[in-house]
Amino acid sequence: MPKIIENRLIEEFKERDAFSREALFDFFRYYEPDLKEGTFGWRIYDLKNKNIIKSVQRGYYTISYKPKFKPEISGEILKLAKLISERFEDVKHCIWSTDWFNEFSQHQSGKRLIIIEIEKDFIESLFYELKDNFKFDFYLNPDEKAIDFYISESKNPVIIKKLITRSPISKRTEKRIKFHTPLLEKILVDVFTESKLFYFYQGAELMHIYENALKNYTINFTKLFSYAKRRDQEQDIKQFMTNNISHLVKDVIE
Repeated sequence: MPKIIENRLIEEFKERDAFSREALFDFFRYYEPDLKEGTFGWRIYDLKNKNIIKSVQRGYYTISYKPKFKPEISGEILKLAKLISERFEDVKHCIWSTDWFNEFSQHQSGKRLIIIEIEKDFIESLFYELKDNFKFDFYLNPDEKAIDFYISESKNPVIIKKLITRSPISKRTEKRIKFHTPLLEKILVDVFTESKLFYFYQGAELMHIYENALKNYTINFTKLFSYAKRRDQEQDIKQFMTNNISHLVKDVIE
């Protein structure tokens, strides 16, 4: 594909948060009126391979100038991850911190939670293993009372709960320690869904988190909505986006 066409494509679509396969096909047909569907498929493959476009959901793309979300891993998380990787090797899990919201939120919260999710058959084993080795305040599947009376007052709360099957997570390696962290798509769904646990990121703050996340990073909406559906929140999240950040999702949400 000529470089000049690639540059024109970037200029044409760079201001859009997402554009459809049909819009991309029309763009190419302007320069190649006889373009066949099969050849167009190879054009898409070539653009993805060159990291010029990325899929955001089936039939929709975005220009790949936005980076993928890859937050820094704190020493505390790394220590916890090291034990999990050693004692629960090959067990699906993920670990993250609400500190990661600081770059998205309007106000910097003084409350920090570390969240650890693991396959349901290993929740209690992990809970006792961590309690025996660390001085954090660990909470196993906390209910609303525990959140209100204990977690809200704790200085170093660590939440341990079940990892929902097919959650969007990815493997990371830091200092030779291999562990899993949630993708941004999962974090956005969780902070919306678990309003009691993440009470300090609700209301206007939640809107800021979504808006800044979508502006600054590549979001795979297929993964986000699929996970939201598993949490029975797909329509609520779509409505929330439509009501508050429609300018960022108008090409994605029908």
